[in-house]
Amino acid sequence: MKKIGILFGMEDTFPHAFVERVNEKNISGIVAEPVLIDKVVQNQLTEYAVIIDRISQDVPFYRAYLKNAALTGTAVINNPFWWSADDKFFNNCLADQLGVPLPNTVILPSAEHPTDTTSKSFRNLKMPLDWQAIFDYIGFPAYMKPYAGGGWKNVYRLENQEEFFQKHRETGQLVMLLQEEIKFEEYFRVYCLGGKAVRLMEYEPRNPHHLRYVVNRPPAAKKLLAKVKDYSIKLCQGLGYDFNTVEFAVRDGIPYAIDFGNPAPDADVNSVGQENFDWVVEEAAKMAIAYAKSQKPGKINLTWGTFMKDAVSMAKRF
Repeated sequence: MKKIGILFGMEDTFPHAFVERVNEKNISGIVAEPVLIDKVVQNQLTEYAVIIDRISQDVPFYRAYLKNAALTGTAVINNPFWWSADDKFFNNCLADQLGVPLPNTVILPSAEHPTDTTSKSFRNLKMPLDWQAIFDYIGFPAYMKPYAGGGWKNVYRLENQEEFFQKHRETGQLVMLLQEEIKFEEYFRVYCLGGKAVRLMEYEPRNPHHLRYVVNRPPAAKKLLAKVKDYSIKLCQGLGYDFNTVEFAVRDGIPYAIDFGNPAPDADVNSVGQENFDWVVEEAAKMAIAYAKSQKPGKINLTWGTFMKDAVSMAKRF
């Protein structure tokens, strides 16, 4: 019997619906359940062929458990090694290489020195930075947000340089991105599962959280939808995320990728709505079952993006 587990925190609707959907399919030799961890011993197998991870970004113990599970043969969704290494600034850099339109973006050193460092730790950093060149490149209004993290935490909309310096001081040790504002006519949030199953959702990020998927706009052009789908697949395959959302702001008919590193995306029925919820539950169940069928015990069963696969194939140093 191959077990599919789901590791989760405070969310309720998606994890339980996922388990129910997998088990309703009654696939011979496959069963789903919430992950239950007793003890974690180095290099020992887990009882799960597949684990969908919805929480390890907030619980380091779970991330370590998943890395050990992946090493010993569990197909972990999403790859815990890549998730640990990834950040939103690198996402932008890779997206640029992939030819996906992006808002102008820079990364900034933290306003405060990280713990256990002093000004002497930053002798390689030119001070002051060329702020005027940065502001000329980005323009105002602009957005400032953490280079790692999500959930719309510590996100600022800035009108001018004075407001930037005021708010940047408030961010403490956070490393921030400063990003051009895309004044959009349309906005999409896109589920992408298994690098191929795509669900385009009209989205309004300026609405209250529970109303962001309630959008009253004319239907989008088919050509635009095809481009959004193509970019979503390109980004998720490049990064290697099995389960992700990608957000696009459309300006003058061009979809700009705004946020596309969301390996534990919102899947709560109360926010995404019943139709989107039913879709993501069904596709996640199908993906997990397919991964369980192909999983080889004791082998590495992780997804790696085209960036990592190409990098490894070219860098043969030892």
